[in-house]
Amino acid sequence: MATRCFTMCKPGVLNRRLVGQVISRLENKGLKLVALKMMQISPELASQHYAEHKGKSFYDDLVSYITSGPVVAMVWQGDDCVELVRKVVGKTKPSDAEPGTIRGDFCAHTNHNIIHASDSDASAEREINLFFKQEEIIDWNDESALWY
Repeated sequence: MATRCFTMCKPGVLNRRLVGQVISRLENKGLKLVALKMMQISPELASQHYAEHKGKSFYDDLVSYITSGPVVAMVWQGDDCVELVRKVVGKTKPSDAEPGTIRGDFCAHTNHNIIHASDSDASAEREINLFFKQEEIIDWNDESALWY
């Protein structure tokens, strides 16, 4: 059954000109892009997005980094989407991320992690609703899905 996952290319990805490579890797996996926008995150939205980390030692750095420049927010759709996206993205800690994953190939520091990906279906739903209106999500007919 098709599910959705929220992902976000963080400011470092834009600065390093890696957005296209991130999108290509997720497309190459057979996932369908159903929403995409570049935006500047406000401190208020960052606070909502990272609500579960409030009070942790790294919280202020997370908010500071995510609001330091534009991000590219995306919604992907596919069977077992969150699980597939997490595999393509790789583990959060760069030294644990396998080569061939987005983080394994492009990320060197956890505090400047280059991509966010929902960690569960419930998180995906919450995050998608934080960043996108329902009318911004376009579930188009993907004929190539038959080949994946």
